[in-house]
Amino acid sequence: MDLTGLQQALETLSGWIWGPWLLIPLLLGTGLYLTIRLGGLQFIRLGAALRLGLIKRKDPGSDGDISQFQALTTALAATVGTGNIVGVATAIGIGGPGALFWMWITGLLGMASKYSEAFLGVRFRKTDDAGEKSGGPQYYLERGIPNRFGKVLALFFAIAAVFACFGIGNMTQGNSIATNMENSFSVPTWVTGLVLTAFALIVLVGGIKSIGRVTAGLVPIMIIFYVLGALYILIANIGEVPAAFGLIFTDAFTGTAPIGGFAGSAIIIAVQFGVARGIFSNESGMGSAAIAAAAAKTSHPVRQGLVSMTQTFIDTIIVVTCTGLVIVTTGVWNMTDPETGKQISAALMTGEAFSHGLPGEWGHYIVTIGLVMFAGSTILGWSYYGERNVERLFGRRAVVPFRIVFSLVVFIGCTVQLGVVWAFSDVMNGLMALPNLIGLLVLSGLIARETKQYLRNDPKLEASQEQIDAFMAGTPGWDEWKTQAIPLPKQR
Repeated sequence: MDLTGLQQALETLSGWIWGPWLLIPLLLGTGLYLTIRLGGLQFIRLGAALRLGLIKRKDPGSDGDISQFQALTTALAATVGTGNIVGVATAIGIGGPGALFWMWITGLLGMASKYSEAFLGVRFRKTDDAGEKSGGPQYYLERGIPNRFGKVLALFFAIAAVFACFGIGNMTQGNSIATNMENSFSVPTWVTGLVLTAFALIVLVGGIKSIGRVTAGLVPIMIIFYVLGALYILIANIGEVPAAFGLIFTDAFTGTAPIGGFAGSAIIIAVQFGVARGIFSNESGMGSAAIAAAAAKTSHPVRQGLVSMTQTFIDTIIVVTCTGLVIVTTGVWNMTDPETGKQISAALMTGEAFSHGLPGEWGHYIVTIGLVMFAGSTILGWSYYGERNVERLFGRRAVVPFRIVFSLVVFIGCTVQLGVVWAFSDVMNGLMALPNLIGLLVLSGLIARETKQYLRNDPKLEASQEQIDAFMAGTPGWDEWKTQAIPLPKQR
């Protein structure tokens, strides 16, 4: 069946949604507005947030399903994926090295958005019929904006998220794994599909606690493994690093003339692809990470908001930067294919850069293994996002069937061509972000007010549960949050 027309239509729609008149100004504007309202929270509190999330890891005596660290790694599992390898290459390949600068801006401003949505995810979470925490935009948009408008935004988000989880969180990830395993190790795509499907079924049957345990073990290993490989290349090419930074900063505001098929000829392209692929990578503003945050054992929404905020820092400022600098310092971003005379494809660019920078076949293997771990963990994280939105739309009874169907769809993604699915995923990601960003702006007053009140009493995030209960006593909304064990009404 010829789907060329459908793919072109979806790509046109995606270009409009992610263009300079809708999501780009909305994403950057929301991040900037929240940064100002929160007093530069992502810069002032980053150190304390990293200590709480990566060193302390737990919040003793608090209510939830998984630890703060497991909530962080679940969200990282969903975001540190193909966007950090192929997405960065796509942004630089089309938008030029300057696109990396706009990915940084998206990440830095996006930390305020990520904090805000995680704060709201915990602030308005409830307990479902199975006794598990459930939260995210599909709930806080409705409960935080208690009118028809809030309900419409919540339902719009939930529907878009369910569709998106099968695209960007499932088939595209499985396809990336299967393709790379076939190219690197000659493993048939159907074999990879069977292994991934079995892996997904085994982990997903156990729900968020099982996902949290797996991601807590896998995510730190995969990030350290990939970053160490990138750092080796950057140290080996240390003389090229200052020039690479100079090119990134100048190209961000001047654009790059076409060379051998290179399309980044204007600043607007650098901005567009930098922002679009930045949000594709770190998901700040999409609302997805709030779903994982809502499951965390935390003594206050501010604490989990700060922990979740570090996800964007790790994803964009660390992992994306490593990929981008390797591509620029090795010169692969402007390399042409000798057979076609055109720029090499984004799918091959990162692997080629690592192969240039590391001896023998190490670079090729590191990218392939890194992509397998990144994309595999993304499948787990996004399965939970989809599950919570299915539960919102159809009730708890639909969760187990969803887990089975989601796992089986992984096999389909591994064995078919996905041009239409990639375009569809971009559209659904944008449609998820729209209602969430509107909600963040509407609820920004509540976020800023309750954040400032908490941090006045516990600026170093060291207060015990008893101390928090004492200084929060009598605060509007605190008693409501403390009694969140009341089950959600059953969905009809």
